[in-house]
Parts: sequence; C-alpha cells; structure tokens
Amino acid sequence: MKTKPCMIAHRGYSSKFHPNTEEAFLGAIAHGSGGIETYVHFTADGVLVVNHNREVRYADGTELLIAEHTCTELTEKPLANDHTDTKQYLCTFRRYLEICREGNMIAFIEFKGHFPDDRIRAAFEMAKEVYDLSMCSLQSFNFDNLVRAHAMYPALGIMYTCGKHDENVDRCLQLGFDIDMDYDGIEDETIRQFHERGLKVGLWTANSVEAMEYCLSKNVDYIESDVYSGAEIADDGLHVKQ
Repeated sequence: MKTKPCMIAHRGYSSKFHPNTEEAFLGAIAHGSGGIETYVHFTADGVLVVNHNREVRYADGTELLIAEHTCTELTEKPLANDHTDTKQYLCTFRRYLEICREGNMIAFIEFKGHFPDDRIRAAFEMAKEVYDLSMCSLQSFNFDNLVRAHAMYPALGIMYTCGKHDENVDRCLQLGFDIDMDYDGIEDETIRQFHERGLKVGLWTANSVEAMEYCLSKNVDYIESDVYSGAEIADDGLHVKQ
C-alpha cells in the first residue's frame, strides 16, 4: 500500500526564495510542505544562525565567515539574493524555530562537521525553549554528533544523513536512528529493514518530476525537495503536478 510521504522543504522553499532565509521558510509553509530543513552555524559571539555555507555572501559582493564575526556584524547587510527583489538578511536559528512552530512544521536541523557537546546543548536547549523536541530531528553526516545528541536528548529525532549504504547505516538499525539518504543510493532492502524496525526513511533531494516519481515509488516517510511540496502530490501518492 502506497502512503503519501511528508515533504520537507530543503533549505526552505528554496527554488522560489533565497535559501535558508525567513522568506524561504515562510514560503515553505504557504507552499504546503510538512517540514523545513536547514543548517546551523555559530557566530563569533555564540549566536546560532542558519546558512548553508560557513561564509555569508552579501548583495554588495562581500563575504564574511560566520565563525569570525558577531551576529550584529553578520546581519547588518542584505544577502545576495538571486531569487526575489526583496532584501533578505541572515536568519537566526531562533527565528527558524519560531517559524516552524507557527506552521506546525517538523524542524530538520543539520549539523555540518563535528559539533562539541556545548554546541549541541546550545542548539537543543533553544529548541526546547522555543518549540518542541518531539517536532525536531537532527540530521548529520557526522555519526558521532548523532550518538552524543541522542544521549543528551532521548526525545530528539535522530536521522543519519549519507549518500550510499555504509557501516553507519547498520549502526542506525542497532541504535534506532532514522536514515536520510541520497535517492540515488537507497536500496529497497534498506527501506524494508528500517520500516520493519519502526524507523523512518527520508530521501534527498528530488527536484525533477522523474526524481519525485522515483522517490514516491519507494514508499518512504520523507522526501526533501527545493521544488515540490505535499500540496503537489495527488492523494494516491504517485502524481506530481508540473
């Protein structure tokens, strides 16, 4: 039996709005997504902000490394915005969580690289304060981040991100972690094993009709996309509107 997956807006509704901005996150809600994925970074003064890369690119052509500047410095100027004619500024993690709460969205939070314990605590203590850990899921290619976060916050969703099957996929099955895999790398047997254990499977990133139809055929729980939302999938889960 085919089920309709929860569509996750990858970096917000990022095909229409500048990724990882308030406009993109609000756009994901209006577009009918069920969750929003973003990346967390720390400024020099310890503020959590969201951005894909370590550096921020501005409309005036300059770039600043997030870790080397304060939040005030990083939010003084509008970002380079190739999507709309609006002025968009670096978004804080707190504002991202507020938007997820307002839209009743699942907050998919990705950590790039190693995050020490104090930074894991800073992120998810804020998530507890602003939103609800049961509506949050930590994603990371770094398996150690996931293990330590799970020990600190057992109620937090944990999702290992990878391209293809590796030894950590098997560890997820043992530890009860969900999986988030490149749709080109997923195998039917992997999906079966995770679902048999009551674990969830996500696929990234489906931005064409062909990719969406392929992901839908796998009967997974989550599909990440820059383009499509749940509102664009028919009730039988098989047809994507172009």
